[in-house]
Formats: sequence, C-alpha cells, structure tokens
Amino acid sequence: MSERDPRVDAYIAKSADFAQPILRYLREAIHEACPEVREVIKWRMPYFDYHGVLCGIAAFKAHCAFVLWKGQLILGDNPKAQQAMGSFGRISKLSDLPSKRQLKSCIRAAMKLNEAGVKAPRIKMALKAKASRKARAFPPPIKLRLGSARR
Repeated sequence: MSERDPRVDAYIAKSADFAQPILRYLREAIHEACPEVREVIKWRMPYFDYHGVLCGIAAFKAHCAFVLWKGQLILGDNPKAQQAMGSFGRISKLSDLPSKRQLKSCIRAAMKLNEAGVKAPRIKMALKAKASRKARAFPPPIKLRLGSARR
C-alpha cells in the first residue's frame, strides 16, 4: 500500500496556481502505476521511493518538472530533457505531458529497473565538468605565488 506524506500535500498547496493540477496529476499517476510507492521529501522536492528512488516532481516559477531517476535508461536521450530539468522537459500545462497510459508505462519500467537493482547512469554533463576541471591549468601569476609559498 502506498504511503502519502503530508509534506507533499503542503508542497503542492504552496506551488503556483498553474502547477497544482500538474503536480496532482503526476502524483496520482505515480500512485496508480506503483501502489507500493512511498512519498518522501528530498532536496526540498517530493520524491517517490520504490526499492530506491523512482521519480520526483518539482514546481518552479513558470514550469514543473517530472524526473524519472533512471529516465535515460527508459527514454534514451530525450531532446526535451536537455531543455530543462526533468525527463519531459518544461511542463507548464497538462498537455505538455505524455498520456497517462504512457506516463504509467514509464513508471512501471522504472519500477522494474529498481527491482532488478540497476544503478542510475551518471549524468554526462557532470562527467564533462569534472574532466574540464582536471584539465584546467592555473594562470601563471597563481603558479608563481603557489611555487614561492612552498619554498
């Protein structure tokens, strides 16, 4: 049986008027697809756990986001996901979402991955940033100062 968290109710109630129906719709779809899901607040946003993190929802000033934790394995490289946080890009109205049937299918696919213990892939952008930090050289004046401090 699913666990509902009153903090998620409060989060939705505090969200902008346009966001509330979107967040309620997503929440219901998640509970319908995964009756055993447990709601939690992580990183100040509602997340849904089922054998680990399954997905999350968020509201911003002008859009909402739905994040499938292992979305890249389910949806591949979705161009909409590149535009904004979330597996389906910026969601500003219900029609920006896939059908409830497709949404539930994605959630069930995520459930199977979690049950199998599949790890979420690393985000490509984070890896690129880490690589560029390693390659970055100190400017000459800083090198001189650091070098003289060691002597």
